[in-house]
Amino acid sequence: MKLIFKPRLATALLATLTFCALAAPGAGAPAGKVNTAFIRSNAATTEEWPSYGLDYAETRFSRLKKINTSNVKDLGLVWSYDLESTRGVEATPLVVDGVMYVSASWSIVHAVDVRSGKRLWTYDPLVPRDKAYRGCCDVVNRGVAIYQGKVFVASYDGRLIALDAGTGRKVWEQDTIVDRKRSYTITGAPRVFNGKVIIGNGGAEYGVRGYITAYDAGTGEQKWRWFTVPGDPSKPFEDESMARAAKTWDPAGKWWEAGGGGTAWDSMTFDPELNLMYLGTGNGSPWARKKRSPAGGDNLYLASIVALNPDTGQYVWHYQETPGEEWDFTSTQPMILADLTIAGKPRKVILHAPKNGFFFVIDRTSGEFISAKNFVDVNWASGYDAKGRPIETAIARTGDRPREIIPSAMGARSWHSMSFNPGTGLTYMPVQSIPMTIMDNKNWKFNVPEPGAPYSNMGWNLGIYANVEPPTSKPFGKLVAWDPVQQKAAWTYEHVAPWNGGTLTTAGNLVFQGTADGRFMAFDARDGKKLWEAPTGTGVVAAPMSYMVDGKQYVSIAVGWGGMQGIYSRYTDRKATGTVYTFAVGGKAAMPAFVAYNQGALVSGVKYKAGDVPAGTALYISNCLFCHGFPGVDRGGNVPNLGYMNKAYIENLDKFVFKGPAMSRGMPDFTGKLSADEVEMIKAFIQGTADAIRPK
Repeated sequence: MKLIFKPRLATALLATLTFCALAAPGAGAPAGKVNTAFIRSNAATTEEWPSYGLDYAETRFSRLKKINTSNVKDLGLVWSYDLESTRGVEATPLVVDGVMYVSASWSIVHAVDVRSGKRLWTYDPLVPRDKAYRGCCDVVNRGVAIYQGKVFVASYDGRLIALDAGTGRKVWEQDTIVDRKRSYTITGAPRVFNGKVIIGNGGAEYGVRGYITAYDAGTGEQKWRWFTVPGDPSKPFEDESMARAAKTWDPAGKWWEAGGGGTAWDSMTFDPELNLMYLGTGNGSPWARKKRSPAGGDNLYLASIVALNPDTGQYVWHYQETPGEEWDFTSTQPMILADLTIAGKPRKVILHAPKNGFFFVIDRTSGEFISAKNFVDVNWASGYDAKGRPIETAIARTGDRPREIIPSAMGARSWHSMSFNPGTGLTYMPVQSIPMTIMDNKNWKFNVPEPGAPYSNMGWNLGIYANVEPPTSKPFGKLVAWDPVQQKAAWTYEHVAPWNGGTLTTAGNLVFQGTADGRFMAFDARDGKKLWEAPTGTGVVAAPMSYMVDGKQYVSIAVGWGGMQGIYSRYTDRKATGTVYTFAVGGKAAMPAFVAYNQGALVSGVKYKAGDVPAGTALYISNCLFCHGFPGVDRGGNVPNLGYMNKAYIENLDKFVFKGPAMSRGMPDFTGKLSADEVEMIKAFIQGTADAIRPK
C-alpha cells in the first residue's frame, strides 16, 4: 500500500485528517451518507454521482439541466487534474460531498476537491507491474464504489480493498481469487447492493472459471459466491443452478480444465423493489466450442444475463443471449434498467446491447424475452425467433476454415457505457466495427504454447487462429441513438474511428461523449446535431458524468487512451497523460499542454536472415502482437509499435525481453518463454515487415 500526499496541500490535508479522526464512522464521516436509501433518493435529483452508472439502474441519465442545448456552446474548462498515468483510463468518476473519487490505470485511486481540482489523497495498491500480461486488455480500472464512508476498489491483481473516504487509508482487504495458479484479473468497478460489495473478474482468454463474490461492506467478510459456469462434474456442484448448467456441456471436452470461462468482468445492475441484481456473463474458454464441448450444447451460463438474489447469491433466472457462444460474444457490456410501455402495456425491462450485434429488451421480473434487433450488420444470425433464440446462418459454425464473423470478436460494442434518456425514450451507445477473421485451431491443447496461436505463449487459450486471411469489411465507429420500443435507430453520428468513449445523457436534452480521435463532444439528444466540442489531447474511452456543486452544474470526464484496441493503435497525433477534465458554462481555465507523438521512421538496417521471417511471424503472433500490433502497419497506442522503434532497440531486443528495463511499466519477462534464437527470429520478422511495407 502506498499513500501519496502533495506538500502544497498539507494544510487542507491536516484539516481533513483532523476531521476524520474526530468524526465517528457513519453519516457524519466523509461520504458517510451514502447507503441504499441515499442512492435511491439521489436518483430523483442526480445532484451527486454516488454510483458507477449514477443510479442502481445505471441509466447514466442526469436530471440536471442548467447546462442545456441553448448554452452548451459556452462550456469551458474549470480545472484539469493529472492522473499521472500513461496507460488506459476507463473509469467514470464518482462525486459525493464535493469530493471526486476516480481510479486510473494500475488501480490507483485519486480523491480530488471538485471546487479546486486539487488532490486530497491518492492510494496505490502496488499491483506488480511485471504481471500486466496476465490480463487481456490493458491495466485498466473502471472505477470505485462508495458506501457508508468507504471507497471500494478492486485491484488488477484480484484484491478487493476498502479505503476510508476521508483519508484514503486502507480499512480492509480481501483476496478474491480462487486459484492463484490461473491468470485472473479484475478491471471492473465493484457495486454495493444491500450493504454487500460485489465484484467479478476477468481471464476467460487464459482459461479460468468465472464467478462473482459478495463481501460485507463494513467488515470485508465474504457472504456468498456464485459461479457462472459449472465445475468438474466428478465433484459435487455448488448448487442446483450449476447442476442444471452442466447438462448443457459435453464432458468429453473436459471444459473444467480450461475453466469454461463466463467471467463476469463488468456489468451489474440492481432493482431494489424486486430485490434482484443482474449481471452479464462472458465468453467461453476456450473460444472454440468444439474444443470445450465437442457435442455442442448451449453451455450455460455463458453470454447470458443472470438474475440473482443480492442477499444470498441464489440464482433466480437467466436469459442466454448467445447460446453455445464461440465468437467471444460476451454479454458483459453495460445494461440499463428501464420502465417502458411496450404493445400498450407497462413493462419493467432490461436494455442490453452486447458484442453480438443485437439490441435486447428483456423482462427483468422473469427473464422473458421481449425483442431483439440487430443494430449493426451481422452475418452469424439472421435474427431471433419468438422464443428468443438466434436463427444462426450457415457461416456461424464453419470453424474448419477462415471466415469473417460480423461483428468480430472485438464486438459491435465493448465495455463502453451507454445511457438512456426517459425524456427522449432513446438509448445512446458507442457502436463499432473492428474486422477480423477466425478459424478453429484443431491442434489446440490447454496451456500448450503454439507459434501462430494468438498470444498463446503469454497464456491465452483461444482454440482459434486469428486473421489467417485478411477481413474484407471496413472498420467504423458511430454514436447511435436507439429506440428500444421501435427497435430502430433514431439517429446516428459517424465518428472518425472505432473505440470511442461511453455516453452521458441529461435532462438538458444533451448527449456527451469522448472520442478516439481526442475530442469531448456534446450532441442534441433529440436529433444528433453536434453542439460543442473540446480537445482532450488523446483518445477517450471512459464515460463522462455530471453533478451539482454550490448551485452550479459541472460535467467531468476522465481521459486516458487504452484498452484492447488502444494498446496497439491510435487515432490522434497528440498524447497526454491521464487527465480529468471538468467543464462548466463560463469556464476559463487553460487546457494543459498536449505533446505531439514522436513517430519515428520505419526501422531500418537491422541485420537478419530472410529465412527466419516465417518462424519469426508465428512467434511474434504468439508473444507480441496484442500489445505491439503489426510492425509498421499499426501506429502504436499506449504501447509503442516496434516497426517504428530506433534501430538500436531492435538490434538489442534480447536486452528488453529478458528481465528488461520496461518491466516496471508492464513489459513481461520472457525468460524461459523464448530462447535467444527465437528472439533473433522475431527481430527478422520486425525488420523484414518494415522492409516489405517501406515505400519503394
